[in-house]
Amino acid sequence: MDNRDVVREFLTTRRAKLTPDQAGLPAGSNRRVPGLRRSEVAMLADVSIEYYSKLERGSLAGVSDSVLSAVARALQLDDAEREHLFDLARAANQTTVTPPRRRPKQWVPRPGLQLALDAITAGPAFVRNGRLDILATNALGRAFYDQVFDGPGRGNLARFNFLDDRSRDFYPDWDAAADVSVAILRTEAGRDPHDKHLQDLIGELSTISEQFRTRWGAHNVRRHGAGTKNFHHHVVGDLTLTYEGLELTAEPGLSLLIYTAEPGSLSEENLKLLASWAATQTDPDTARGTTPAKENQQ
Repeated sequence: MDNRDVVREFLTTRRAKLTPDQAGLPAGSNRRVPGLRRSEVAMLADVSIEYYSKLERGSLAGVSDSVLSAVARALQLDDAEREHLFDLARAANQTTVTPPRRRPKQWVPRPGLQLALDAITAGPAFVRNGRLDILATNALGRAFYDQVFDGPGRGNLARFNFLDDRSRDFYPDWDAAADVSVAILRTEAGRDPHDKHLQDLIGELSTISEQFRTRWGAHNVRRHGAGTKNFHHHVVGDLTLTYEGLELTAEPGLSLLIYTAEPGSLSEENLKLLASWAATQTDPDTARGTTPAKENQQ
């Protein structure tokens, strides 16, 4: 993933999404491009057209934070998009590639982290990285995502989304789930562009899935902190769950996500049924609420 190409495509797609009316500019006539012209963005950011054109060609090295902020305001970037732009600028300013730090071949959750997961019994809870690998779960989380582990997903939510046909049943709004998966991967690619495992995953999905390629080319990014999602689990049926995402300060780059159901709802009853079903499974990983060890997961 060449940084200049990513910068160019990101700024171009953001400019194309913003109409003159949204920017408070007259639409005029004979517009040959979707969204704003480069000259209009330059005017809104209070930089020269030559300078903005240089930025949009992918040259962010040496650009000040004030200019980046001005461009973000001109393009009306949301918080996730603004952070992504600054991540791309940081990557452009790296004159040397920092050798990756040594990591154990198998990532294993700290005992305290696994105990914390196991203490959550009312809903699925799991730890994931920015590549959407599920690294550890509680027992209910392992049962909730059982199909992610036993098929083409191989413990990765993006693979499950795009390579496993069962995901279209699991996610009633499959398109929205697919959009979120790609946006999270795109955000991670901006944050850590030298992650070879991420590059391999993106290459794999781009080769196999046209749905992924189309979304990847849109350059949408997203923060995944809290919300409500609908699911259809193959054992217990429909579930409407709220989720909260927490960054793990002791494990940089990893997030803890917890799903809960509204008290007294059918979804709560279905989660209880799922917990009962999980307790009957003989798979030791399911019984312990842990995920199979994988190489270089963090």
